[in-house]
Amino acid sequence: MAGVIKKLDKETLKQEIINNLKTLYRKDVSEATLQMVYQAVAYAVKEDVIDNWIATQKAYDKAGAKKVYYLSMEFLVGRALGNTMLALKEEDVIREAVEELGFDLTEIEDEERDPALGNGGLGRLAACFLDSLSTLNYPAYGCGIRYHYGMFRQKIENGYQKEIPDDWLKNGYPFEIKRDEYACEVKFGGYVATRMENGNPHFYQKNYQSVRAVPYDLPIVGYGNHIVNTLRIWDAEAITSFRLDSFDRGDYQRAVEEQNLARTISEVLYPNDNHYSGKELRLKQQYFFISASLQTAIKKFLQSHDNIRELPNYVVFQMNDTHPTVAVPELMRILMDEQGLGWEEAWAITSKACAYTNHTIMTEALEKWPIELFSRLLPRIYQIVEEINRRFLLEIEHKFPGDQARKDRMAIIHDGQVRMAFMACAASFSINGVAKIHTEILEKQTLRDFYELSPEKFNNKTNGITQRRFLLHANPLLADWITERIGDKWITDLSEVKKLGVYVDDKKSRQEYMNIKYKNKVRLANYILEHNGIVVDPRSIFDVQVKRLHEYKRQLMNILHVMYLYNKIKDNPDMPFYPHTFIFGAKAAAGYHRAKLTIKLINAVADVINNDASINGKIKVVFIEDYCVSSAEIIFAAADVSEQISTASKEASGTSNMKFMLNGAPTLGTMDGANIEIVKEVGEENAFIFGMSAEEVIQLEQNGGYNPMHIFNADQEIRRVLMQLINGFYSPDDPERFRDIYNSLLTGSNGDRPDVYFILKDFRAYAEAHERVDKAYADEENWAKMCMRNTAAAGPFSSDRTIEEYVRDIWHLKKVEVKL
Repeated sequence: MAGVIKKLDKETLKQEIINNLKTLYRKDVSEATLQMVYQAVAYAVKEDVIDNWIATQKAYDKAGAKKVYYLSMEFLVGRALGNTMLALKEEDVIREAVEELGFDLTEIEDEERDPALGNGGLGRLAACFLDSLSTLNYPAYGCGIRYHYGMFRQKIENGYQKEIPDDWLKNGYPFEIKRDEYACEVKFGGYVATRMENGNPHFYQKNYQSVRAVPYDLPIVGYGNHIVNTLRIWDAEAITSFRLDSFDRGDYQRAVEEQNLARTISEVLYPNDNHYSGKELRLKQQYFFISASLQTAIKKFLQSHDNIRELPNYVVFQMNDTHPTVAVPELMRILMDEQGLGWEEAWAITSKACAYTNHTIMTEALEKWPIELFSRLLPRIYQIVEEINRRFLLEIEHKFPGDQARKDRMAIIHDGQVRMAFMACAASFSINGVAKIHTEILEKQTLRDFYELSPEKFNNKTNGITQRRFLLHANPLLADWITERIGDKWITDLSEVKKLGVYVDDKKSRQEYMNIKYKNKVRLANYILEHNGIVVDPRSIFDVQVKRLHEYKRQLMNILHVMYLYNKIKDNPDMPFYPHTFIFGAKAAAGYHRAKLTIKLINAVADVINNDASINGKIKVVFIEDYCVSSAEIIFAAADVSEQISTASKEASGTSNMKFMLNGAPTLGTMDGANIEIVKEVGEENAFIFGMSAEEVIQLEQNGGYNPMHIFNADQEIRRVLMQLINGFYSPDDPERFRDIYNSLLTGSNGDRPDVYFILKDFRAYAEAHERVDKAYADEENWAKMCMRNTAAAGPFSSDRTIEEYVRDIWHLKKVEVKL
């Protein structure tokens, strides 16, 4: 491993923990709660991290290193204590110290709340990337928002999702450091005024509202190399927190209005934007963290460089999806209004410093903002966007003269809206998709016009995951087993796991591997019993789908198939059937009615099936409440089957598929996203592929879809399942409860075509794939080989590989060594 970590002294560490308990809580060890001990241990570990953190920044400054600023609305980092201990290689000494003080380290780790800084795959990917950047010795900042309550904590009440505040900061977060010295002002509203300076117009905002952006830094610790990069999350504070004069006049609302403005910006991740005020808040959030991040990045650059025109040689801004696209006009504003550059110079810098990652072809994620809202909230930024659009249309006209239809399709401002993804494409020097098929669809379909204009900008960077979080930390039994056989180089070079291939044909190794899987299934079964009150058999097939709930991910097809199996067992009680535990975990956006109704359906089906003694436990259905990184770690290690069943062409990449694969769960899925590349690596015989191809889906969509009533009329078993949605079988108190789901599949609703995600079209192929799974699982020796081959083939899906490709093709960073 790179570098040698200085070893913590156990006795010194124990004394630090004791001192922290006194300082923080005025308690001695005998009186301390687990939460208090967690805080004391975390502060002791952070003390060790900070030495490396300071040394890292000094090394970067000395090297004059180019940095990437990774701009993202989400960073789903997971718990820090366990991961940090592993990265420092100090878990054993910390465990001993804690045990000698009378506590269990696992219980202490469980006191840490997952930071509520993200939701799904987008945020977890960003966190994996930061982990890899640190471990690979590359200078980087993550930039986001310090959400006080995150998206929400999910409670399941009477089968329904209920959103409650995720107060993850309630007890404080010991790993963050407030950096008040880097606070800056972010302005909203007002109007743009002009004054002449040196014969040139100078633009500035007047009558604006503003907030103070205050950064909190979180350490991102590299594995075994002294590198500690920074996740900088911005909190909003009032410029003037309390107006005493207004209060004294009895105008109590006026007295705290700036404080209220600031509070709303950093309260919640992804406010419900089904209404105007939600849209306004979301745009405020985006501009808030982008403006603060860019302001401080430019100031930091100018501390060691005299020429702002050199910026692209030392800084790159990577926009993680469309949300941070306002970085383009904000960088232009800073360069022109604060640094005094002309348009051409500012644009030359901006278009060399900004890069864009597209994560979806779904229309709703390619953000568009009403001009009225955008221009009112960000008046100077809107002026700049108008000029970007005007010049961009001239560029299109130059390359495609007279093609007005093309200009209409590509315009950044069109039909009363600002199209953010198009601005990202126009301004960025790099546009990448996140899986081979996704990038091809961007080039041929979604962003075809932009590809034809600038094909050299487009490239693919297939997503990855960090093996340090999702194997070394999450599955220690398997991690130790792997290290015993091939050494520990896999921890920083996942391609090493291919060496496990020689053990696939060794019976003893297969038995050991499957024994580890069984122990992990027992661990998950205990978790389910504790949190759900459901007894599940760890000898059953653990069939798992955990991810954000969206219709294109087709959790609905999964639960309809469970209903189909239940019907078959009820009709044929003696039919051979290996017991299954179907495990779901997902949050639905607060305003996403059908997704939330699907959660209710899953739980309604679970209530019926889990309480039907006549089927002898052959099927159990479990919905994991408040699915997050910490529960994910337990789930991935225990899964037998990885459900990756999105409608082909809709999933950009997926990363849960990689986490399951690494932990030895074969993929049951469509040829979509990174599934295609997974199957290429592991072999189609070690996966269960079904359904239409992306080309077939796109062709059907272009032809206006299909008529699902033909399937409904022709297939009695499918018809029976669908009728159970509306005949009260799963909702006797309200037979109409699932009518909207029924309509969406057969007749369409709200003007949509029916079954737009082709659930019924793929259903029979999906059911047949499950039959192949059951047959394969019955062959214990071959199943063990399949599982081991999945782990052994997971090498290309490390985020370390992904980051090295970003560095080589886009960022052009250099490694920096840190020596203490």
